[in-house]
Amino acid sequence: MKTLDSIPTKKIERATKLVTTGAKIGGNYLRYYGEKLLTGDSDKSKLDQNNAKDIYDGLKELKGSALKVAQMLSMEKNLLPQAYVEQFSLSQFSVPPLSGPLVKKTIRTYLGEDPEVLFDTFSYESENAASIGQVHRATKNGKSLAIKIQYPGVSSSIRSDLAIVKPIALKMFNLKGKDTDRYFNEVENKLLEETDYLQELESSQYISQAAQKIPHLKFPKYYEEWSTARTLTMDWMEGIHLSEYTEQEHSQETRDILGQTLWDFYMFQIHGLNKVQADPHPGNFMVDKQDQLIAIDFGCIKSIPKDFYIPYFELSKKENIENSSVFDQLLRELEILLPTDTPAEQEFFTGLFQKMMRLFTRPFHDSTFDFSDVEFWDAITDLSKTFAEDDQLRKMNGNRGSKHFIYINRTFFGLYHLLHDLGAKINTEEYKKYLN
Repeated sequence: MKTLDSIPTKKIERATKLVTTGAKIGGNYLRYYGEKLLTGDSDKSKLDQNNAKDIYDGLKELKGSALKVAQMLSMEKNLLPQAYVEQFSLSQFSVPPLSGPLVKKTIRTYLGEDPEVLFDTFSYESENAASIGQVHRATKNGKSLAIKIQYPGVSSSIRSDLAIVKPIALKMFNLKGKDTDRYFNEVENKLLEETDYLQELESSQYISQAAQKIPHLKFPKYYEEWSTARTLTMDWMEGIHLSEYTEQEHSQETRDILGQTLWDFYMFQIHGLNKVQADPHPGNFMVDKQDQLIAIDFGCIKSIPKDFYIPYFELSKKENIENSSVFDQLLRELEILLPTDTPAEQEFFTGLFQKMMRLFTRPFHDSTFDFSDVEFWDAITDLSKTFAEDDQLRKMNGNRGSKHFIYINRTFFGLYHLLHDLGAKINTEEYKKYLN
């Protein structure tokens, strides 16, 4: 794979790259409408494929938050055309790494010495390159280590990257007015936290220690002496990424055990710690030869305040969804219904969210749930498509819901998709025994 000798770090450099990408997309549209005029063919799949590839090719050279946004969107499988999901999913694994000389310079900058001085062995070939950093293998005193180094300029470019992405997001999610700042501030703060590897070190040690009681779950050991705000060192863990595992043949029993482990781990974090690893994509989990789940990334941690936690999970209860007065009160507490809403808006959004909650909270309504259920996933796809094509919804203000919805909903959708990929049937109450 091609390596990078430099990354655009200045605002004007990054903006120029995105403008170039925009020009390519404009050319794709011109070709699409030209062919449509000549042939009468209105199939947009080729246009989607070309646009998705050009956008991804531009973002992968920028790295940082621009690429992270693509990674986040790749998890929204019911929001984007399949061509975009497939391309943006590459941001989890298939990203051009830094070249050897730039790796050496980066290590020296962050840790004060060349890799050969710090470690007994160090591989300049990246094992995994993603949106914010890449991982290298090393050894020290008989220990096999994974060294995660952050790309230069990532943290300083987050604000300007989001400013460039903001107009696209406003249109995509139908957000209007100044009130949108709270959502963008939430994303910006989380991305800034992800670039602080000392904070990730603290979160990794805290959560891995607290969750040790959960069976079939493993964590690496972390090493403070080789960790800084821009480097993180941990044990090298042998295994394959969860996405690779789900493509292989495994018994249903094994898939159910792994799915149960995932569910219990996430429910334990949410209900036991009131904070959660809010980035459940398959690149953050591995499976070893003993079919044990390995959690290897705690960069994105979302704390859940009580004033959000209580109404959010009250809203997931079937009896509250069907109780109109309780449901109305919970929607107001969660800022879904607003004091400025007209009666027509209140009626519309109450019906909309009741339909959503009846579907998305279904795993919480029984003691067991089968995430391979085709009917459940078809219903999610159909509902997402209905919302995307709803003219009435597009005319209304989309600035609804607490800012905490962004990462908590992302957590659940990501978890649902991982469990679906595993085809796992799980016991939804099992996690409770680990809360004491």
